[in-house]
Amino acid sequence: MSSLTERDRPVVQLLLNAGTCPRCILRFCCVGSQTLYRHPDKDLMKDLQDFLKKTEEKEDTVCLDVVDPPCKRIRLEHTEAGPEDLNHNGALPQIPSVTDGNAAVESSAGKVCNVCLGILQEFCEADFVKKVCQKVNSADYQFTSFVFSVSLPPQLSVRERAAWLGVKQEMRNLGLSLAKDDVVQLKEAYKWIIHPQLAEELGVPADGKSLFEVSVVFAHPETDEECRFLATACPDCFKPAKNKQSVFTRMAVVKALEKIKEEDFLKHFPCPPSSPKNLCDALEIQCNNGAVFVAGRYNKYSRNLPQTPWIIDGERKLESSVEELISEHLMAEFKADSFNFSSSGREDVDVRTLGNGRPFAIELVNPRRIHFTAEEMKRLQQAINNSSDKIQVRDLQLVTREAIGRMKEGEEEKTKTYSALIWTDRAIQREDIALLDDIKELKLDQKTPLRVLHRRPLAVRCRVIHTMSSEYIDEHHFRLHLKTQAGTYIKEFVHGDFGRTKPNIGSLLNRTADILELDVESVDVDWPPTL
Repeated sequence: MSSLTERDRPVVQLLLNAGTCPRCILRFCCVGSQTLYRHPDKDLMKDLQDFLKKTEEKEDTVCLDVVDPPCKRIRLEHTEAGPEDLNHNGALPQIPSVTDGNAAVESSAGKVCNVCLGILQEFCEADFVKKVCQKVNSADYQFTSFVFSVSLPPQLSVRERAAWLGVKQEMRNLGLSLAKDDVVQLKEAYKWIIHPQLAEELGVPADGKSLFEVSVVFAHPETDEECRFLATACPDCFKPAKNKQSVFTRMAVVKALEKIKEEDFLKHFPCPPSSPKNLCDALEIQCNNGAVFVAGRYNKYSRNLPQTPWIIDGERKLESSVEELISEHLMAEFKADSFNFSSSGREDVDVRTLGNGRPFAIELVNPRRIHFTAEEMKRLQQAINNSSDKIQVRDLQLVTREAIGRMKEGEEEKTKTYSALIWTDRAIQREDIALLDDIKELKLDQKTPLRVLHRRPLAVRCRVIHTMSSEYIDEHHFRLHLKTQAGTYIKEFVHGDFGRTKPNIGSLLNRTADILELDVESVDVDWPPTL
């Protein structure tokens, strides 16, 4: 049974006089009962009033009717309460009784809390909970649980420290101590109160591991300037950062509070803090679903289609891409905010991808819809395939983030099979190209090709041509089938790239060679699973 004892009396009196709300008072009395914090604010205030009215002749403890046991209590400071401080029964001296409890309660009632700035007052009420749930329901998300997060204004940390120092000093005067870590954190208490209400209103449980997040961002413009003295005392803690509107972030303020000396803090800030005129503002109520991942394989049949949007200096070169033809359907069905496309390698704009296709995965960011049956995924695949003759997808399926790693595992150790149409400047006969069929495990040194040097670092890469098979067409043309190590630049292996790839088809045949067409016939990655 959680209770307030005589040791809590000076804390209750001090904080009520300062304008602290009942729930914050419970926090600083280290009351760990979740159930107690959910009692109405007016009931808690009445309980505190009854507690302060208690005379010294009554029982030492006034119990508040809750079930949960306390998890945190004020500790005796043994170093300060020596034998001379104990009475003949071995107990601490009697703490002076409160003589004006009603005045303390009246001074606190109806005010905005000087510590939480109203977070544990108005924003715990049913009206605010309904407002949050209306926002969630109107966003039309699919979810089976939720996690609730809160962003608090950084000056709350300053006020929390000020209240703790005030209580700590009061306790020290009575031979008691209050460790900062014993105080129930504001966020923790707020979630104890708000979780059950949200769960009931939304009809799903709160779950810390849920991928669906409901977040509230609070601000308090009236007290925004309260952190500024920390920048003078601890300038190293406040440095401008990208994408930050202010240097006074919560992390920077907390870091400064850990660094500043107590005496310096007390010079600049009242302890306990004074009461503000206005409540916090709930600036934003946001919802966010964890990403959903879709994988499959695609075939590309066009020689005029890039894998990803082709944009140079802000100018679009081609109207579409493989990425866009697939993702536009997924974005529409999953109702996502954005997406990220990845694949097992990539082909040039003029290269086709045939055979069993190239593995790909798409991360759909903040999707509203997340549940799809196998039959629905099959219909979605068909819709993609019916929308264009330039691509086709297969094995479209939902996968986990972890599974995508299999697509990238050992990429350079994987093999790929190509078919290349090759031209030679001098006439060839069948026997001239037959030597290529006998070459196995040919090692290449490939300096970064000139055509990709603007986006790839200059380096010499060692690659292997495992096998080759030639198919004679006429005096100046033949088709070459190659099985290579993934990452091999096939075009450069054919024409040599001005000697940057050695050996090459031109040097092997002792004539100038160039590539006219290239097809990817297989990407030997056993993922995703075949459906």
